[in-house]
Amino acid sequence: MHSPYSLLLLFGSGLVVGFINVMAGGGSSLTLPLLIFLGLDSSLANGTNRLAILVQNLSAVVSFRREKIAKFKTSLKLASLALPGAIIGSIVAVRMNNHLFEKLLAVVIIGIMLTMIFPHNEKKFSREMAGQTSLWMYPVMVAIGFYGGFLQVGVGFMLMASLQNLLHLDLIHVNMHKVFIIFFYTIPALVVFILTKNVDWLYGIVLSTGMALGGYWSAKVSVKKGEKAIRIVLLFAMFIMAMELIFR
Repeated sequence: MHSPYSLLLLFGSGLVVGFINVMAGGGSSLTLPLLIFLGLDSSLANGTNRLAILVQNLSAVVSFRREKIAKFKTSLKLASLALPGAIIGSIVAVRMNNHLFEKLLAVVIIGIMLTMIFPHNEKKFSREMAGQTSLWMYPVMVAIGFYGGFLQVGVGFMLMASLQNLLHLDLIHVNMHKVFIIFFYTIPALVVFILTKNVDWLYGIVLSTGMALGGYWSAKVSVKKGEKAIRIVLLFAMFIMAMELIFR
């Protein structure tokens, strides 16, 4: 089951996905279907992907900290709001039917593709000064936590849109908070998958290594450099995988 080819494929994919996830988001739309294609059922693929997500975001948090871009107090507050939803979402995920999960994943991937075709105006938010926390942030973070605990795919885009619109942060600080929030709520979500024996440790470790390296270097690169090209490549890959999930 764990062939050298599959391990090499996971590591290489992890490098690319880790870079994309930290700079923008949506990388799990590649890794989750890939794990399913390599023979894991949906719950096992979901849990294995969470291990890699945890390590990737820890690496990115460390990298942002070394770049002297960190506001852990605010990040922790936002992450705490997402935590209850993430725990509930992960419990729902491990109980979902495999076939239904795969169809839902395909729909989510198509939704992400649409957001990439019609992106929001990032420059507008990058120039705004950070403001006070909107009251909408509380229910929004709980809902995002639930979605992240349940599926994870595309949660980075949701966080970016929420933090930009509700806190009026520039894109660099949006990504800094994003990786901390996802790291924080992924801990209990991963525990749920581990306790239900839904983690393939070899695949998870190999994927984690690649994503940690990609995430670390992505945090050091300008968040806008090369993003247009990444969107085009990711859009094509997500279309192919969405069609595979729908018609398999």
